[in-house]
Amino acid sequence: MSYNWYICNEKSKNDMSKCEQCIVRQFSSLKALKKDDLLKMADCKTSYTIKKGEPIFEEGEITKGVFCIKDGICKLSKLSANGKDQIVKLVKPGELLGQRSMISEEPANLSAVALEDMEVCFIPKSEIMGFFNTNNEFSMNVMKTICGDLKDADDHMISLAQKSVKERLAETLLYLDDNFGKNEDGTLHIQLSREELAGMIGTATESCIRLLSEFNKSGLIELVGKKIAILDRNKLRRLSE
Repeated sequence: MSYNWYICNEKSKNDMSKCEQCIVRQFSSLKALKKDDLLKMADCKTSYTIKKGEPIFEEGEITKGVFCIKDGICKLSKLSANGKDQIVKLVKPGELLGQRSMISEEPANLSAVALEDMEVCFIPKSEIMGFFNTNNEFSMNVMKTICGDLKDADDHMISLAQKSVKERLAETLLYLDDNFGKNEDGTLHIQLSREELAGMIGTATESCIRLLSEFNKSGLIELVGKKIAILDRNKLRRLSE
């Protein structure tokens, strides 16, 4: 686990520690926990602030528990043999990280790195596994989440194999818009570097830059410095299909 973090660790002194009052837990398997479970979890968890660019954990690490994302967005990525960073998924508030590795008792097969400043809570494995033994709904929710992640991985693999780079870029831009929204100026809230965007669609950075320029000239998007604004969703949708 990478502990180059700024530890808040003010248990029961701030709202981050009051798990029963935390809104984001309603978006994860933790929504199945009862009040007594949440009080026990609040007593054993640790809260962190993670700065943009810092890892939550890295590929090959033993996580020893799960991470609940309270605020901010991170990327899950895998380093390829040629040193390229392949982004597998973007994770938003309310989601849990490390469930599969914890259950399989294997090192993390992906790295999780903050794309913006984040607030994250770490819950030890001993506490999570205790909930498995006493709460069937929680266990089922975790299994459904893992199955959903595997389905998303299958869909991503099929997209890489069957779609052109242009189609994947259109699909990814719509995904960023649908799942993470826009800034006040209409640009995508998630500001990925060109290298990160290329890693997400599985192409070279130069190809990604060329296609963005092509989309810009075609009126599909507008490039505002390093930011991207979608101008024609319908055409992007048709292109992505």
